[in-house]
Amino acid sequence: MNAVLAPASSPLLSVRRLRVHFSLRGSWPWSKPSILRAVEEVNFDLAPGETLGIVGESGCGKSTLARSLVGLQPVTSGGILYDGKPLQTLDAEGWRAMRREIQMVFQDPLASLDPRMTVGDIVAEPLRSLCPEIDAAERERRVAQWLERVGLSAAHRNRYPHEFSGGQCQRIGIARALVVRPRLLICDEPVSALDVSVQAQIINLLRDLQKEFGLSMLFIAHDLSVVRLISHRVLVMYLGRIMEQGPRETLFTQPLHPYTKALMAAVPGQHLGERELVARGEIPSPLSPPLGCVFTTRCPIADPHCTRQPPPLKSLSRGRAVACHFVGG
Repeated sequence: MNAVLAPASSPLLSVRRLRVHFSLRGSWPWSKPSILRAVEEVNFDLAPGETLGIVGESGCGKSTLARSLVGLQPVTSGGILYDGKPLQTLDAEGWRAMRREIQMVFQDPLASLDPRMTVGDIVAEPLRSLCPEIDAAERERRVAQWLERVGLSAAHRNRYPHEFSGGQCQRIGIARALVVRPRLLICDEPVSALDVSVQAQIINLLRDLQKEFGLSMLFIAHDLSVVRLISHRVLVMYLGRIMEQGPRETLFTQPLHPYTKALMAAVPGQHLGERELVARGEIPSPLSPPLGCVFTTRCPIADPHCTRQPPPLKSLSRGRAVACHFVGG
């Protein structure tokens, strides 16, 4: 298991008060548009060589957050700094240059690969687009090198994605993302569509690549056991907001927020001794989140104050933070 990293003096990625909203038209032309607050007031730092796990139920804003960090989703407000440079103000040309620094691995391994292209062309495409100074011979060498590095064979370069299993397709996606040697890799549920045994293989591959190349990673998942395997720190999201964040082992062994405890209680084999802290009902619609604390309608310890005032994300000792009126005074 990875050791928890000491915080770096200068984070590679800093996110401050990030908001991503969607305006949705009503059923009738005269209806007032609804605002879906997919990401709301999100703050975090990512150190060089660190993996930050982001976990939460479906619809909590994890994937929207990931897409906003790579320029695939416009930001409503807030700041994103990569190595001290603002990302939210980049134009198309600026993002093109930034693709050499930040890459992404997607959830569905087969759907993220062009079925009309050979594996060799898929892995070579970022080099053609982002590294025009590299000649054809060097591209071929790098493609072969990366196919071998992710556990495939260079002989596979002339085959097509449909000829591979889901795990092999995800290895191809990882090779495509890392062939330009980025410093930051964003993984959006990269193992959720894979069998458990294949998940472990992909997790081990990512950990080995991180150690070898000093990668920083954001690893998004809804499976807490997977997040625990790969992350140094963990951030828990609910309805677009951060509920809790902290070092991996501390957060898993001593969760503070009722929502984090509810997630832990839902994991088979977890015994927190607080079985009453189980989330009630269903997650509300992000189009009409609860007033005050967004978790209040499902929280077993909520009181009237929780419905009046959203709790701020309070910094605690040892790198922990929690957004709950009952924690941290």
